[in-house]
Amino acid sequence: MRWGVIGAGVIGQMRARSVVLHPGDELAVISDPNVEAARVAAAGTRARVEADHRAFLSDGGIEAVIVSTPVQLHESIIGEALSAGKHVLCEKPLSNSPDACRRILEAAKRSGKHVAVGFNHRFYPAFHFMKRAIEDGRIGKLDEVRTYGGHDGLHNFRADWMYKRPHSGGGAMMDVGIHMTDLARWMAGDVTEAYGVAGENVWRVEGSEDRALAVLRTASGVPIQYAASWNEWKGYRAWIEAYGDRGMIRAQYGPMFNLLIEQEKPGAPRKRTYKPYLDVALRERLRGWESTTLLSFRAELAEFHSKLEGKRSLAADVWDGVQAVEIADAVYQSSRSGQPVRLRSREA
Repeated sequence: MRWGVIGAGVIGQMRARSVVLHPGDELAVISDPNVEAARVAAAGTRARVEADHRAFLSDGGIEAVIVSTPVQLHESIIGEALSAGKHVLCEKPLSNSPDACRRILEAAKRSGKHVAVGFNHRFYPAFHFMKRAIEDGRIGKLDEVRTYGGHDGLHNFRADWMYKRPHSGGGAMMDVGIHMTDLARWMAGDVTEAYGVAGENVWRVEGSEDRALAVLRTASGVPIQYAASWNEWKGYRAWIEAYGDRGMIRAQYGPMFNLLIEQEKPGAPRKRTYKPYLDVALRERLRGWESTTLLSFRAELAEFHSKLEGKRSLAADVWDGVQAVEIADAVYQSSRSGQPVRLRSREA
């Protein structure tokens, strides 16, 4: 597959690298208004560089694009790529409003092309292990999920658009929290109702919450305790726990580990399995967090190919991207009204 990458920031450069490393794929072009950044991303490849993505969308030899631009540009660029007959892998969040996400969903349906959303945490070993353990029934029938994502504030952002409304679409829930929203849905299923509170009391960025707490309910009735924060004094933390009638499992990143507790029935002796991922810790000490992210991007790209081949795929699709943004919006609505909010169905 021949790819174009739109956006050559830090993540765009890593996405470009994941294409280069995928067997049989070709990085054909990289576009960014900052042409020098695009040249850096293209270094060591035969990819051409463009200042404007529109310069290559008409190229019939390019089959798919990665969109790694500021979020407020996602809708228009995805629409242009779909109209040009390209498959799309878009960085999270899918867009900065529920209405924009729904329009992308409809455009994808009309085009017949695949749109994936970059929820690469699905491919971190600890979260992947947790998904398999739940599917294999190791904790029994799923009863409850708890999740949290946070970091210590605005200095983590490289640009204002990443955290300021209206460009960002919101605060902590649209940032680190949106990965946890996706992971919770991935483990427990689609969310039908949200009740929560959000506040701007620490960093005081209007429209961008620095903490949110919520209870979500899935279509099967599983409750999810959810929290997102920009006031985590320990630095970056992301974890999720699932409880069943025969055990529990925790997955965390920062550092990465799993704790799995299994029992034959409630009250029976418990078996504990602890996975510390020392190889990840050592690699990140030597090569940084980027090494883990790049590996997840490569795995996500392979799953994108699986989807196009009609195989079962672990990659997040356009509906996953829609629901993640709509869940955040439902918590915003609930925080204002003090009432639970029902979410729209896929068909609504």
